[in-house]
Amino acid sequence: MILLAITPGLGFDPLTWCTVLTSGVDAFLIREKALPARDLLKAAQWCQDTAPGVTLWVAGRLDVAVAVGCGLHAPETYPNVEPGLVPLSRPLHEEGQWSSRNLLDQVLVAPIFASPGKQDPWGPQRLHRFLDGLPESGPRVLALGGVDPQHSASLSHPQLAGFAAIRAFWGSDPKGAVARFRGL
Repeated sequence: MILLAITPGLGFDPLTWCTVLTSGVDAFLIREKALPARDLLKAAQWCQDTAPGVTLWVAGRLDVAVAVGCGLHAPETYPNVEPGLVPLSRPLHEEGQWSSRNLLDQVLVAPIFASPGKQDPWGPQRLHRFLDGLPESGPRVLALGGVDPQHSASLSHPQLAGFAAIRAFWGSDPKGAVARFRGL
């Protein structure tokens, strides 16, 4: 199971980021819209130096992703990116988006549960129906949006590679959250 921690958009805080990066997560998505490109580049390089075994993604900045050699998470309105340039991830909010997302490296299906400022949640049943219809090959699919360790068991499905979360990992005990997600 892949666990992807997404930064909460509060800026680069090395102490807090280090705690999350070294908590046992498999991947880390820097989603810091207010961070200037130069600072984002430094933060991404710092992440790679701090946790070289954690897969790194940068949201919305192809230039930074190319410079650092990490994946790009392209938001909904982001223009198309040349295939093979960098690993590519996008959100998926509606089932009909699959045809434009099925060649990516990663898809974040969201929101699964109620999340502040987001549309109506999918819920486990809708997610399972969607996953049931997917081919065995394709992008890694992660569930995002209100996902926490208590809800994760209800989402289990062979086509679901794992979970992406903000709040679950940025609380006071990210290692504990990782352990609970993994059922340890």
